[in-house]
Amino acid sequence: MSLLRRKWTPADADDWTKEDILVMVVSPLAYIALTLGAALSFFLLWYGFLTLGIGILLTIFMHWVIDPKLKVISTEYEAKQKRYLEELEKKVRWEED
Repeated sequence: MSLLRRKWTPADADDWTKEDILVMVVSPLAYIALTLGAALSFFLLWYGFLTLGIGILLTIFMHWVIDPKLKVISTEYEAKQKRYLEELEKKVRWEED
């Protein structure tokens, strides 16, 4: 069994899970590391490049964790939006006729 869930249903993806908590912890660390790493890299300091690399890896990890969940939620939202627009179109046509 994997520590991080990669397959989601729309109902499951809508709830808060450990993946969300993990991303909430990793995202500030990633953005701080990216900011500090970029600033220190401008001064050509070796630990700036190291910090920038860590920030890039944390950002990739963060997107790897949360992206499957966001894709499922987005797909479900698009389906609901399409149904709503079709229903709205039917109502508008009825009023015009």
